[in-house]
Amino acid sequence: MTLKILHRPPSVGDTERPVPRWAMRLAYALPLLLLPACLWRLPFALHFEMGQVQDGGLPAYWLSIPYVLGLSVLTEVVAILTIGLVRGWGEVAPTWIPVIGGRRVRPMAAVVPAVLGGLILTFLFTAVPLGGDRSLTLYGVIDTVEYTNGAWDALAMVVGTPLAAWGPITIALAIAYYRRRTARSSNTAVCHGASPTADPPGAQRPTRAGAVPRS
Repeated sequence: MTLKILHRPPSVGDTERPVPRWAMRLAYALPLLLLPACLWRLPFALHFEMGQVQDGGLPAYWLSIPYVLGLSVLTEVVAILTIGLVRGWGEVAPTWIPVIGGRRVRPMAAVVPAVLGGLILTFLFTAVPLGGDRSLTLYGVIDTVEYTNGAWDALAMVVGTPLAAWGPITIALAIAYYRRRTARSSNTAVCHGASPTADPPGAQRPTRAGAVPRS
């Protein structure tokens, strides 16, 4: 008996072509990977600085509360929308959506926003520590946030590190979505174990010249 360490991806059959298992797992894991950072960010809304050394004061409650809550909710909503790249509602718009409900989603209409969003997220969250409280990012060298002790610093690193994977994961899922949506129909037959040159069910091959039909 084998031990099942990793859960199987959800059993879904609403996509036009089979979704790779790795893509299914990444899409469903993404909201969970980002959840610790969203929860860690919430105390800032009430001016609890989570061990950070702040040069200036935090904004007023009427601004900090909706901003922090809105940012955390938006993060999870965007991550959940990424699941559409592996589900049928990312190929055919749900009927409850006005105007486009029930219509087929063009591949590029989903791929372009996903790739652009992935590039922006990679640009924002990619940083390489240089030492001396400085980090190298795609937009230059910046000063890192200081913490009152190592425990707070370690906690921030643990919950913040998955954010760096958000952009690359989104881009990878977008590429897999594009390849699946634009693949030729013969590839689908091969995936299901059928030969692309096989006769359809119930079809009869023409009788060869000179062959005597059996009675």
